[in-house]
Amino acid sequence: MHERPSPPLSPLPALIFSARWLQLPLYLGLIVAQGVYVILFVKELWHLLHDAFTLSEQSIMLIVLGLIDVVMISNLLIMVIVGGYETFVSRLRLESHPDQPEWLSHVNASVLKVKLAMAIIGISSIHLLKSFIEAGALNGLPFCDPALLAQAASEVALGGVKSCTTLTTTGVMWQTIIHCVFIVSAIGIAWTDRLMSGINGSRERAAAAH
Repeated sequence: MHERPSPPLSPLPALIFSARWLQLPLYLGLIVAQGVYVILFVKELWHLLHDAFTLSEQSIMLIVLGLIDVVMISNLLIMVIVGGYETFVSRLRLESHPDQPEWLSHVNASVLKVKLAMAIIGISSIHLLKSFIEAGALNGLPFCDPALLAQAASEVALGGVKSCTTLTTTGVMWQTIIHCVFIVSAIGIAWTDRLMSGINGSRERAAAAH
């Protein structure tokens, strides 16, 4: 049996509904940003390979964490681009596509919020780990003057000893607090989503019983 065609919308609802296409340039812009992150990844990877024999172990670890950070941000971008377009703009119609992401089959605004929150926590964890690694080598170093930042970065890249730092104990403490706030927020979002799903399920069961 053929599905009955939907009746045409009146002009005002059609105009309001078509306003969703205004988001299309935003998602196209995020695709451009994804390309910029690919360039950044290749740049950092080339730096790692080119200076692999001169970099210190800590410098290599920080560069690798930076690469992981770029990958996680790229995953976040893909999640926003694909999931956001599917949820708020138009169907991608990937049901029969062999490469359809597993999470896209049941994506909605609530699921997307939870997944974005978890991705942000992962990115924050990488940044916090990088700060902990750098903080472990402070040993009371003075704070870097802005004019000495480039010199300090080149010293570390060549395996030298840092003469100053861009980290402070207070800064690391606030990074940790903000990371914990992210975790609490993600738990709150997931709990709220589960609560709303339970309420909607109860209403559906009640409607089916009648």
